[in-house]
Amino acid sequence: MIPHCHHITRDAASSSDTPSDGEVTLDYDARLLRRKRLVCDSGDFLVDLPEVTSLDDGDAFELSDGRRITVRAAAEPVLVIRGALARLAWHIGNRHTPCRIEPDRLIIRADHVLEAMLRKLGAQIEHAMLPFAPEGGAYGHGRTFGHDHGHTHDHHHDHA
Repeated sequence: MIPHCHHITRDAASSSDTPSDGEVTLDYDARLLRRKRLVCDSGDFLVDLPEVTSLDDGDAFELSDGRRITVRAAAEPVLVIRGALARLAWHIGNRHTPCRIEPDRLIIRADHVLEAMLRKLGAQIEHAMLPFAPEGGAYGHGRTFGHDHGHTHDHHHDHA
């Protein structure tokens, strides 16, 4: 029977003395999953998590047969962006595009439309193959799918 994973250990690569029993390399899209059969260097396994989960490089699948499989972020085509970073980040965020923010550069997945827009805004852009790990959401681990501020917008406003 194929081993199952119902639990993820976050940042297992650095937070545990338990060695990994294998690795699985996944790109950004593939690191968002709930239920999927995966193949790693030590065999197949079935991921069956309680909810859709965003995985990071270094997280680990805890398998029903006792193995621990470490997630590795695959290199994929990205744009490395330099220039007026605050302004460029605003335009990237305004398009709800996942972005890695570093002190001297921004990194987004390769997209010719965004590349053209950013160049028109004065960005210096380099094509690269890097693992893509954008900023996580402000309202939870990893990616966000919307958020709730904990209040409703059905209050009244008086306007003079």
